[in-house]
Order: sequence, then structure tokens, then C-alpha cells
Amino acid sequence: MDKKKGVANVSVSIAFKILILVADVLVRRYLIKYIGNGFNGINSLYNSILDFLSVAELGVGSAITFCMYKPIVEGDTDKVSALYGLFTKLYLIIGGIIAVCGCAIMPALPYLAKDYQSVDVNLYLTFALMLASVVMTYTFSSKTSLINAYKNNYVTTTISSLGHLLQCGSQIIVLILTKSFVWYLVCRIVAGAVQWGITELIARRKHGGIIKNKQRIDDQTKKDVTKNVKAMFMHKIGGVLVNTADSIIISAFIGIGILGLYSNYTTIMVAMTGVLTLCFSPLTSVIGHMFVETNVQTARKYHSFFHTFNFVLGAVFFLGYYAVIDYLVVFLFGGWDLAMSRAVAFIITLNYFVQFMRQATLLFRDATGTFYNDRWKPLAEGVLNVGLSIAFVYLFKYLWGADFAVVGVIVATIITNIFICHIVEPHVLFKYAFNSDAKVYYLKNYAYMLIFAAALVALHFCSVDLNSSVANLFANGFIAVALAVPICIAAAFINKDFRHYAAVVWRRLKAKFDGKHAAVTVTDDGDGGTQSVQEQAPSDDPPDDAVAPLDIEAGGDLPD
Repeated sequence: MDKKKGVANVSVSIAFKILILVADVLVRRYLIKYIGNGFNGINSLYNSILDFLSVAELGVGSAITFCMYKPIVEGDTDKVSALYGLFTKLYLIIGGIIAVCGCAIMPALPYLAKDYQSVDVNLYLTFALMLASVVMTYTFSSKTSLINAYKNNYVTTTISSLGHLLQCGSQIIVLILTKSFVWYLVCRIVAGAVQWGITELIARRKHGGIIKNKQRIDDQTKKDVTKNVKAMFMHKIGGVLVNTADSIIISAFIGIGILGLYSNYTTIMVAMTGVLTLCFSPLTSVIGHMFVETNVQTARKYHSFFHTFNFVLGAVFFLGYYAVIDYLVVFLFGGWDLAMSRAVAFIITLNYFVQFMRQATLLFRDATGTFYNDRWKPLAEGVLNVGLSIAFVYLFKYLWGADFAVVGVIVATIITNIFICHIVEPHVLFKYAFNSDAKVYYLKNYAYMLIFAAALVALHFCSVDLNSSVANLFANGFIAVALAVPICIAAAFINKDFRHYAAVVWRRLKAKFDGKHAAVTVTDDGDGGTQSVQEQAPSDDPPDDAVAPLDIEAGGDLPD
């Protein structure tokens, strides 16, 4: 693995993620302040609809980019060029399909945006502007993926992030000067055009030979791409039905005003979860190499480590989210009229924690290539989620009133995750990658979720209400940390694999910090027994026979 590019990719992603989070919060604040929460709900609905339409992408990008890795390493530029040509044609077709489907869905907009009459908006014009900004991205997606295939993700991340920041800055200025939702959406098109131009220039400068070289794809590669596309398509469908259906159902059955309030909470949650996910997703290739180079028992131990690490991260940050979210929404977006009931905040927290607890398994699933074996799971997950969400809107409204209709939608998603995702995904991973059953994992995983739910209830009753919102934010945040720390320490202490690899990390970081440059070697007995950690004499080069599947440098990177 190219450590320098890996560190650059992750570092740039995290830095821009934080900047974009701040920019998005500011834009939402000004959107609500200058044109109202109703437009905030409309904007969230449009994003959800276009996310739903993006299923037309079918996972083509992931499938073809994956196929580019081997010819790039082997220097087969003709094959890379052929894949790029296929990619370009497919994405132009996909952009056309999304444009046509978007136009076809326009007559249904008044039915999807309940109570839209409460805001002065032309649904057709504004949705068309949003649609145009999305379709535009497909004109240069192939060049973005070509740059990424050469491990230069930091380049495309920089381009897209700067474009997004340009969009946010111009939207704030437009909102202040014009108070127009139309010009607010025009800013998206302008920013997209800037990204398009910069991507074209960089792609042609770095990879002009590949772009100009016209080659035809061979039959075997077509077969491989087709297989991967089919699997990725199923996962794409499931993800869309789960992640975007909730917002559309809330808008259509409850109202755009409630969707606007709900989206304020989920915006902060999604941003936080996105940052936490960066602790897992950049390690996919590293885990993939490790899985090939070591035995299955060692791979299972690493999975156990990451599973507990998954819980520790989740316990700290999601308890913290519940403790301060109401005060954050009021502080960031302005006014207690934007706060929802604590029941909604509670169920949002629990829902995203349950989803976040899949990260370790998804990391190993993608790294080992077993995503093909559970390709039907996302479809069943999505269909069940949509059906339960619509049913629970009416059930919860009937039992507890209109304010709890949103809770019903989220409860449906929790049920879907617990009884489908958290059963099927570990089963597939353990059966096809680890060659064992997942009984122990199930017990630990459901125990983690029960412990978190109990801690969340305890936090609810331990929360304080002081005279100042700022004082409440800090006081309740401290209480959340005080509850999370002993739970995390207990989880880490009980899991011997977590203790072992945490010791490896600590020894290496301490050695680097002290300037000793000691090498840490992890050895395995090959039978799943206890591993040992040995510190070797300082050396510029590691010994040839060292076995270090998880050798973490001072910068936090994981080598092959």
C-alpha cells in the first residue's frame, strides 16, 4: 500500500469533512433565518428524491473502478483506457436516465410535499434546478473515477470539497441579498460547473493519453464488471430504500415542516457519523491485504478488535449527541421553535447507533469481497423498511398522537436493521470469509446494543436543566462522557483481542514518540491462540521474516 497517498487521502478527507460540516450548518441556519423552515423541508425532500433516483447509477462506478486497479498496477494502459471509455458511455446514459425520471416524477411533487402551500415556492422550477445540478455531475464522473483509480483521491476530494465550499459561500450571500430559493439553487449549478471545468483540466493533464486512447473492452472484463454491478446494484437499492425513504415518507405523510425540523437533527448526526466512519472505510484495502497474507484465525481476531472499537466510538459519540443535540440545534439554527421532542432525539440516536454498529462487519465484508453473497439482503431490507414505516406512521399517530408519527418511521428502520442487517451480514462474513458460525458475535453484538440502550435511558434521566443553554450543553455533555467512559473501559478490558492490539498500537506510538523507532512485531501461533508482542532493536528496515498484519506507524497508517 502507498502509505503517503493513503495518509494524504485520509487527512484531506477529514479536514474537508470538518470544513464542509461547518459550511453546511451555516447555510442551513441562513436558509431557515431568511426564507423559513418550510424551504428547509423542501430542500431536504428534493435531496431525498434525487438520492432515490441515483439508484440508476447501479454501482457502475465502484465496479469499474475496482476493475481498473489490476491493469494500472500492471501498466496495461490499453485496458485502463477501455474501461474508462465504457465508464464514460455508461455515465452519460445514467445521467440521461436520471434526467428523464426526474422530469417524470415532477407531477407527483405536490403529493410528496404535504402542506407545500404554506411556502411560496414553484415546485417544478426549483426541482428542475436541483435536478440539473445533479445530472451535471455525471458528465465528469468518469474522469473523477479515473483520477481516484490512480490513488489520487485527495485530488478529487479537494476539487469536490472546494466546489462545495464555493456553493455554500455563494448560497449564504444570495440568501442575504435576495432571500430567493431559486437563486439559492442556481448556486449549486454554478459550483458544479466550476468542479466540472477543474476536473477536466486535471484529468487531461495527468491522464490525457488514456483519455485519448480509444480501446474496446474485452469479454472477460465485461463479465467481471457485470457480476460486480449486479451485486452493487442490490446494495444500492437497499441503501436508497432505507436512507432516503424515511425523509420522503415524513414529507408525504406528515409534512414538509416536520421534515425540516427532522433534517436539522439528522444533518448533525450524519455529519458526525461520516467523520466516525473514516476510522473504518480507509482501511478496506489494508484489511483485504491482511486477509490474504494471514490465516483466518488472525483475521477473526482483528474483526473482534474492530467490533469492540466500533462500540467504544459509538458509545462515546452517540451518548454525547443525545446529551447536547437539542441545544446544538437551537444554537446552530436559531430558536427553540426548531427543537423537537426528546422522544424524537432519543429514537434518532438509537437508530443511528444501531446502524453504526455495522461498520466493523461492513469493513471486513468489503475487504474480503463477500458483498456478493448477501446481495438480496438490501432489497428485503428496503421493502420491509418502507412497508413498516408507512404502517407505523398511522399506528403511532393513532396511539400517541401526531407528534409521534415521526418516531414510528424511525422505529421501523431500527427494526429492519436489527432483524435483517445485524443477522444476515455477520452470517455471510463468518460463513464465507471466516469459515465459522457467528454465534459468539451475535451474543456480543446484541449485548452491546442493549448496554447502549440502557445507558441512553440512564442519560435521559440523569440530564440536568440549568438556567443557561450553554451551561446545559456542557453539563449534559460531561454527564454523557461520565456514563460512556466506564462502559467503554469495561468493553475494552473484557475483549482480550482489543487489549492485545491496543497494546501493540500503544507500544509503537510510544516508541516513535520517544524517538526509539522500535519495531513491534506481532506473531501468531496459527491456531487462534494468544498472540505475542515483541520489541526489536531499533533499525531502519524491518526484518524480512517479521509478521505484522497490523503494523501501525506513528501517523496512524496501516501498512500492507
